[in-house]
Amino acid sequence: MTAPPKWQRLAVAAALFVGALALLVSTARGLGYARDEGFYFHAGRTYGAWLELLATDRAEAMKRQVIDAHFSVNSEHPGLIKLAFAASHVVLDGRWRLFDEPGTAFRFPAMALAAALCAALYLRASRAGHAAGLVAALSLLFMPRFFYHAHLACFDVPITAMFFFVCLAYERALETRGPAWPAITGVLFGLALDTKHNSWFLPIAFTAHAVVLAAIALRERRGVLQATRRSLATLGSMALLGPPVFVALWPWLWHEPYERFLGYARFHLEHDYYNMEFLGSNYFQPPFPRLYAPLMTLATVPLVTLAVGAWGALSSLRSLGKDILRRAAGASGAHRSTLLWALAIGASYGAWLSSSTPIFGGTKHWMTAYPFFALFAARGFLLASRRARVALPIASALTRRGLGAALAACLLAAPAYEALHAHPWGLTAYGPVIGGAPGAASLGLNRGFWGYTTGSVVDYLNQAVPKNGKVYVHDTAWPSWEMLQEDGRLRKDIRGVGRVAEADFALYHHEKHMQGEEYQAWVAFGTTRPEVVRGLDGVPVVMVYRRKPPAP
Repeated sequence: MTAPPKWQRLAVAAALFVGALALLVSTARGLGYARDEGFYFHAGRTYGAWLELLATDRAEAMKRQVIDAHFSVNSEHPGLIKLAFAASHVVLDGRWRLFDEPGTAFRFPAMALAAALCAALYLRASRAGHAAGLVAALSLLFMPRFFYHAHLACFDVPITAMFFFVCLAYERALETRGPAWPAITGVLFGLALDTKHNSWFLPIAFTAHAVVLAAIALRERRGVLQATRRSLATLGSMALLGPPVFVALWPWLWHEPYERFLGYARFHLEHDYYNMEFLGSNYFQPPFPRLYAPLMTLATVPLVTLAVGAWGALSSLRSLGKDILRRAAGASGAHRSTLLWALAIGASYGAWLSSSTPIFGGTKHWMTAYPFFALFAARGFLLASRRARVALPIASALTRRGLGAALAACLLAAPAYEALHAHPWGLTAYGPVIGGAPGAASLGLNRGFWGYTTGSVVDYLNQAVPKNGKVYVHDTAWPSWEMLQEDGRLRKDIRGVGRVAEADFALYHHEKHMQGEEYQAWVAFGTTRPEVVRGLDGVPVVMVYRRKPPAP
């Protein structure tokens, strides 16, 4: 299929970026703040203070003791995205007053990267037409878990975007000549390194890609060096340019870079284990179930996206296999993208082949695979379109385009409904294949974590808590609680406390390993009946208990 004119594709990509960003910003207010966001708010403020000092007194800002004082905060994660949070808070909110809430200012860079990822997906898939591009972009945006994470001042969607951008640049490096795209890939890899440690899997995927290309070339009796020259050049560029960019944009590494990088690596290679419920069991130490990643993918990615994506992937891989078996000339060139996308998915899931890999973060840990699912979904859409045109012979080109648009709408309608219906309960969202949120609760799958659902009960707290009343915040991080008050969503006189016994009201965010917290509220408050129960499709997720008044 012929690609639409470049100006049209760029115009649609720009519209997608603006539309996706507007949707995310407009739906952010109803979403409470996750635990990790609270930590990154604190880091963002600290980094922002350094940025302001850098703008006014560069010599002072560059002193080691000043850098260490500011960047020792949350040094277990790279600095790039937190610097973006800081710049957004300082400039877009502090100076330009673009946001109604400080929390949205911190969240804005991640939302912008999510929108840019959708635009990039469209550009890649629209080589086969506008409809294919829209299917790819919106299939990702409306994955309910992705849609939830796309709102957060966290690193999971930013690394998903950076992972895809690096793969896109690597693919362009293989399609072109000259040093430009290998160099761009190396710089983007440095930015990905400075985003999150998922970036460590990129060289593994690209090396595997080069090895497969070499194996195909051998079978075709072609030169291995010729088949892999661009891959090797790009990997070399990543090795040369990636680490310097990584260090340059993370001031914490400017002094004692080797020792501090090892500390960062150890933190993630020896990560603490947290709790997660899976099929009715609570896991908090190895061995973890190897079925976790595939079953959670099946349970949370919209079924139509999985089905059409699987069709696109299997068809592409079958075509690749046939060409290799018959030693078709140019098989490696014709199927480079299929190989790359499949290996990117494999690299994203590879860690969960081990039963010692932590599962506490749920689907966000392998979210880097989802853009490639979306690309395969676009291929599946193209296959379905061709079948439909054969089954329904249509004379006019306009009607053929209408048929493609109608089919694309059918593929996107259910995911869009699922994502928007589940909001703001994104971590409670499960697909119909297991019966939605009620089916997942019956199966014993996690209903939520990170304490973000406090944002769904602030209306009740504002109305019911007396002046200077005390609320036990349970799993809500203190900076996240304070951000709700800074935003004006929660009355500032309401005092958060860390013990149920001190409180007039108690929050309880349901997780299997936290059921004892609910029991403590029953004992302390003299009641087993919550005042408020909120959740998705009848599944309780967050409850508020109120202390019974003393008997007369």
